[in-house]
Parts: sequence; C-alpha cells; structure tokens
Amino acid sequence: MPHFPAPVASRLPGVGTTIFTVMSRLAHECGAINLSQGFPDFNAEDLLFERVAHWMRAGHNQYAPMAGCLPLREAVAAKVEALYGTRYDVESEITITAGATQALFTAVTACVRPGDEVIVFEPVYDAYVPAIELAGGTPVRLQLAAPDYRPDWAVVATAITPRTRMIMINTPHNPTATVWTRADLDHLAALTRNTGIVVVADEVYEHIVFDGATHASCAAHPELADRSFVVSSFGKTYHITGWKVGTIVAPRELMAEFRKVHQFNVFTVNTPVQLALADYMTDASRHLGLAAFYRAKRDFFRDALAGSRFELLPSRGTYFQLARYTGISALGDAAFCQHLTREVGVAAIPVSAFFADGRDDRIVRFCFAKNEATLSAACERLLRV
Repeated sequence: MPHFPAPVASRLPGVGTTIFTVMSRLAHECGAINLSQGFPDFNAEDLLFERVAHWMRAGHNQYAPMAGCLPLREAVAAKVEALYGTRYDVESEITITAGATQALFTAVTACVRPGDEVIVFEPVYDAYVPAIELAGGTPVRLQLAAPDYRPDWAVVATAITPRTRMIMINTPHNPTATVWTRADLDHLAALTRNTGIVVVADEVYEHIVFDGATHASCAAHPELADRSFVVSSFGKTYHITGWKVGTIVAPRELMAEFRKVHQFNVFTVNTPVQLALADYMTDASRHLGLAAFYRAKRDFFRDALAGSRFELLPSRGTYFQLARYTGISALGDAAFCQHLTREVGVAAIPVSAFFADGRDDRIVRFCFAKNEATLSAACERLLRV
C-alpha cells in the first residue's frame, strides 16, 4: 500500500469563513439589503476608468517595479507631505501594495518572530490576529468599551512587556467609527519611547473624519513616524474596493524589511491601475472632499432612523454606524443579525465578531456607503422593527 502523509494540521484552527462573507452571502440568499460588508454600491467617476483604459492601450501591461510605479509613489509622497508634513522618500520609504490587508500582513510577517507579543485593540478587524499567529507571535488583546471605545493608556502600559514587538492601531476605527486624537498618539509615543516596539497604523479611513475633527496620523507625529508602518487604501478613498490597491509608508530601515517579504508574497501590483491612480491623484479635491461626501450619507442615514427603536452611537469617522438594539430584542447580536437579514430584509454585522471572547454588548454595525435610495429602502424596513 502506498504511504500518504498525514493531513496537514491547520495553522489557524480557530478561523472559519469571515463574518463579512457569511453575512453578505446570507443577504444575497435572502434578497436582503446588504448594509453589512463595507463596500459602496456606487461607482467611481468615469475619468478613473478612462485613465486605466488609456494606460492599457498605451502598452503599460507588464510588471511594474516591485515597490510600485514611480508616478504613483511620487503622488503618495506629495499627498502625505501636504496633509501630514512628513516627506517620505519615494525610492526607499513608499511601497504600493495589493490592498491594505496585504500591507498589514506583510508588515507583521516582516517584523514578528515566534515568541513576540503584538498588542491589538478589540473590537479588532479580523485580519490582524491571523497574521500575528501565522508569524508565530502572540496577540495581546485589549478591549475598548462601548459606547466610547477609547483606549485606556494606563492599561496599555501594563500590557507592554519585554516581549512586545508591535502595537497595531486603527484610526478612524472599524467597526466602532471612533477617531483617535493627537493626545492618544502622544500617549502611544510615550509608551514606545526608547523601546524596539514597531507600530502598525491602519489608517485606511484617513479621509473620512467628521464634524470638524482632524485625522491624527502616525505619519504626522515625528516620534511615531520613526517607528511606524502607516497603511492607506485607494479602495476606500476612491470607491474601488475590488481593485485591491493600497499603500504603505515607513522609515527606510523598516521598509527594507517589508520589501524583503513583499517581493515574494506579491512582488508587484497591477500596472495600468497604478498609473491611472497617479493621474487621478493630481486633483486633491477627490480625497479632500471625501469627508463631506460621507458626512452627508451618515446624516441621511441617522436622520432616516431617528424614529426607530435603535440607539445610534456616535459615528465620528469611517462609513460605519453602530446601533444598540436592547430596546428591540433580547437576542444575542449574531442571532439578531440573522433575524434582521431573514425577517426584516437588512443585513448588518454583529460587533461580537470582532472580539475573541464573543463579548456581546447587543450592538450591530451598519455600512452607509450606499446610494440614498438603498439607505432609504433599508431604513424603511428598519423602522418597522
């Protein structure tokens, strides 16, 4: 009899299909309005598509440089300097990635070794912990409490040990729609000062901050910029999440390690799309106007739900809205989201999915990156709950 190797033991035994895929599939099966997964139901403007076609027809269809097309890296450098006052070198400190998730995964892989600890803040985006575990690191989970979801820096200080290699932050924050302040970054800088701790700053919603607030970027904080990977997303900014193009900036020494991994897990990113994005970025109003664009959608959604039995939590950034439903149902949030999808016809995300222990505060997340007609139809159904 031939000898076959034993089945491969899973390196992520606790990981199943993501909640985003589960709820989007259920929404499709039930014909529900999908306010669960975070993507728009509208297009970018035609000019962006025309620029992609232009570069394709012009023959730019082969591999781009590993770090990304130079015009796009130059455009990213100019944008970051204009917004945050820090000039990153286009040759050694900016890399174009296959979406923000790849940037996050590659940064963790480049820096984390077996035995290292990585601090994350729950509710945490579901890509962080698997990346840490695949690198052999140990996630250290610090919980942010509803309804404010603010970091307790005294607690963070006690969580830092000699084994802490990395702290991963996300602002504006998915799923809570909270926004960190410059004071938060000052606390983070003080705690990581004179250490070897690397910061990974997931700032994919950097341009979606509301009510006169300013995005506090690690790129704008000189002390943190010297130890941080800062991740952004063209998909979130230009309504093209399916294109999967992102960017990461970091000081030269960190970026050198990042690129050692990047060149083997992705190597490079779609060439004509990169060149089209470089063209598109020449008009800064396209990212500078994003906050007002989504603020109008947030306000429309909140106003439409004003007569509902949902308790709407503050939405200070991103394109998400949290809602507490304790006045409606005693169901756990996962069961409540199933009920909403099957019986009401609107899909949402249970916030407990972002906690390892399933902490359930009876809060769900809606995405308002939708046309007003979609939001109106969803709210009409939610008002009947």
